[in-house]
Amino acid sequence: MNPQFLIDGLLTGSMIGLGAIGVTLTYSILRFSNFAHGDLMAWGTYATLLIVGAITALFGKVAPFSPLSFGWPLMLALALAMVVTGGLALLLDRILFSRLRAKGQMIIVVMASFGASMALRNMLEFLFTSRPAYFSRAIQIAMPVGFGLRITPDQIALLILTAVLVTLVHLIMTRSRIGREMRAVSQNPALARVAGIDVARVVRFTWLIGGALACVAGVMIGVLVQIRPLMGFDMLLPIFAAAILGGIGSVPGAVLGGLIIGLSEAAAVQIVGAEWRAAVAFLILMAVLFIRPIGLFGVKER
Repeated sequence: MNPQFLIDGLLTGSMIGLGAIGVTLTYSILRFSNFAHGDLMAWGTYATLLIVGAITALFGKVAPFSPLSFGWPLMLALALAMVVTGGLALLLDRILFSRLRAKGQMIIVVMASFGASMALRNMLEFLFTSRPAYFSRAIQIAMPVGFGLRITPDQIALLILTAVLVTLVHLIMTRSRIGREMRAVSQNPALARVAGIDVARVVRFTWLIGGALACVAGVMIGVLVQIRPLMGFDMLLPIFAAAILGGIGSVPGAVLGGLIIGLSEAAAVQIVGAEWRAAVAFLILMAVLFIRPIGLFGVKER
């Protein structure tokens, strides 16, 4: 087996893990599976692409940071698009999900997320067509790093970005007041409200951080592969599989689950062929549900 699958698996796992963080936080706090999360990834990526285009129109073509394929316009656009995507997630909650949650029937909220997913995806296709787009068409030469492994500068940069973001989210969840409040709401929303925690504020922060990380995951796909309206939808099953494998509510678990899914998919391509790649996440999801439904780091609800 070609050891290069390890690099491919780590990159895919990083994208899946970032997306799974938003899914696991949303489920643990709001108690519903948001099937529109993948489409937030696509919207964040297209928002980044539009902002990059606007910056280029204002300042002209900017040379990338050698040896990367991108420069400061993409970095600035990503920061702005993270805010935009978080705002879009908040808007969806305000006009749709929060109204349905108030009725107390969460299955309706889940079905509404299906509808929102279809609407967001079709709107993207209407606005941008299904033709693939790219941040850059520059071809990078992969550098040997030993043991038969090769990696490009863009891939190194995105792996470092993933590590920084995951560490930051973990610190927020474990060391900050809002993180403690999120854990309290996750364990018992009613008791958290009685204790004086502003549950509405926690919900807003959850949507913001989930949307922002979905944007980063989408941009990673756009930088390394291509940008399409269906890009987020295609990642939905691996993202949910990673969230469940890691344990609902666990940020490190979501990331570890994403890495396991990514490495398993890359290994499957080497062993049985690319046509079986999509089945790997489903098989792992079924195995987890049968063997350990609470996941690797999940806690049984009392």
